[in-house]
Amino acid sequence: MERGKFQIGTWVNMLRNPASMTMFKETGIDFVRLDMEHSGPSIETIADFAAMGRALDLPVMVRPPEANREWITRLLDLGIFNILCPQVDTPEQAAEIIAASRYTPRGSRGMGGATPGNDFDVSMPVLDRLKFTNDQVFITVLFESAQAFEHLDDIASMDGIDSLSIGPQDLAQDLGVFGTPDQDRVLDEKRAEILAATKKHGKTCSMMATSAAQTHQLRDDGVLIVNYSSDVNMLIDGYKAALSELRG
Repeated sequence: MERGKFQIGTWVNMLRNPASMTMFKETGIDFVRLDMEHSGPSIETIADFAAMGRALDLPVMVRPPEANREWITRLLDLGIFNILCPQVDTPEQAAEIIAASRYTPRGSRGMGGATPGNDFDVSMPVLDRLKFTNDQVFITVLFESAQAFEHLDDIASMDGIDSLSIGPQDLAQDLGVFGTPDQDRVLDEKRAEILAATKKHGKTCSMMATSAAQTHQLRDDGVLIVNYSSDVNMLIDGYKAALSELRG
C-alpha cells in the first residue's frame, strides 16, 4: 500500500484447505479475501489460512459476520491483519472498530500474550511492539446503506479507518434499485462518492469487480485494491465454458 501498488485479489467462499494458498500464490494474485458473513469457514479454518498466508507472504483479508470487538479481537490475534468490516453505518460504529483493532494509545484492543498475531515473538520492548502491531492493521469499512453515506465524510476522516468500499448488492437493495435498470448507474455514483472521499482524506479505495473491463476502469479511476470474482464463480464459469466446448 505504501508503494501505491495496484492490487488484485479474490473472494474465497468455498475452499477450506489452506494448501490452496500455495495455488493462489502461484497465480500471482496479490491477496485472498475470506468471507465469514455469507459462507461457513470455521475460526479454525481462518487460523490455518492466516498461518499459511503469513508463511507465504500472501495477505489474507477476512470479512467477519459482524465488525464487533469479539470478532476483531479473535481475527487479529490469529494473525489476520486485514479486516473488511460489513454494515458500517455510523461514526459510532467506526469508532468502536478502531478501538477494538488498535492497542493504546490509538485504541483499546484487548491485550494478549504470544499469539500467531505476533508470530509468538514478544521479545520487542512492549511499547514498540504495540506500535509495530498497530501499524500492521488495515481496516476497510463497507458502506452498504443510505444511512452510511450520510456519514461518509465523518467516517472517512477517522484515524484508524484505512480504506473505504461499498457492498454493492446490499447497498442497491437499501437504495431501492436492486434488479432495476437504474442499479448500475446508482452504484457507479456511489463508487464515485467513495473515491472522492478517499482522495479528500488520504485513504485507500477498495472495490469489487466482476469483469476485466470494470477492473481496468476502477484502476484508471484511482482505486488501488480490487477484489475480482470468487473461487465459486471462477470454478462455475470455467467448468461451464469447458463443458460447452467439449459437448460442442
